[in-house]
Amino acid sequence: MIFADKLMHLRKKAGWSQEELAEQMNVTRQSVSKWEGAQSIPDLEKMVRLSELFGVSTDYLLKDEFEEPEALNASKELSSIRQVSMEEANAFLSIKAAASKPIAYAVFLCILSPICLFLLGAAADEAAKYGVTDNAAAGIGMVILLIFVAIAVAIFIANGSKTAPYEYLEKEIFETAYGVSGMVKERKEQYKNTYTKNNIIGACLCILSLIPLFGGMAFSEDDTLLVLMLSVCLVIAGIGVIFFVRTGIIWESYEKLLQEGDYSKEKKEKQPIVTAVSTAYWLTAAAVFLSYSLTTSRWEYSWIILVAAGVLFPAIIALIHAFGRKK
Repeated sequence: MIFADKLMHLRKKAGWSQEELAEQMNVTRQSVSKWEGAQSIPDLEKMVRLSELFGVSTDYLLKDEFEEPEALNASKELSSIRQVSMEEANAFLSIKAAASKPIAYAVFLCILSPICLFLLGAAADEAAKYGVTDNAAAGIGMVILLIFVAIAVAIFIANGSKTAPYEYLEKEIFETAYGVSGMVKERKEQYKNTYTKNNIIGACLCILSLIPLFGGMAFSEDDTLLVLMLSVCLVIAGIGVIFFVRTGIIWESYEKLLQEGDYSKEKKEKQPIVTAVSTAYWLTAAAVFLSYSLTTSRWEYSWIILVAAGVLFPAIIALIHAFGRKK
């Protein structure tokens, strides 16, 4: 059996297309096609890479008299890496698409949750007019906030349990069966226009959400009106976030299967560091938020701490990746 036949046999046994093998080897599909067509052979470096990739010896690949693969004891990479089948890939994409809508609305509930607290706090500042005390405003507002958050958390947990069997796609390096990569790329390309359109709508809504607040500031100094305008801002921004979250979940499901973007093999290797930093960061932010809120009872202003933490968080993650590249 010549090298071309051996390569084709090993590739099909692994369940890869020529394009997928080419991606593994950092060459073009045409190069793989020429290797399998006995029109050319790879150089020594690529031959060693092929032996490591398929877990066979270079002697088996190069010498025609070796008809059976001679396994490498030192490399079990191929057998140890999980392979995603076409059925698994389709099931994962369907679950993520179905979960994107309720999760987006759950995030919307979280954004709306402090509105009652703001409005009741403003009403308490004018107790003579509305007859609402500070304690009543804080108590009722917090109850409503917690109810909204509890509903959102229930939605997160319910949908998270459905995708739990596929967590390895986010954390582990894996291979895909024959045809999976091409199918996912095709669906991602078809969804690209929708992804771009929804991001534009979400971004515009988030920017325009500030108009009611600035408009209220320009034409009135009534604090109650300004709080009402702030609430309107949150509603509009929340609608924009729905577009971001829903389309983002679907888009990232494609990237997880293709191991692109934030789910590339290089970034997965840094995932434990990112997870540890993220956990510490948000625990610290939550502690600062609760400490300030409970000691000052200024719940109508303390939410800014969480907003600031959210704005700074992407910068922290970017610094981690930049530091990792330098290392």
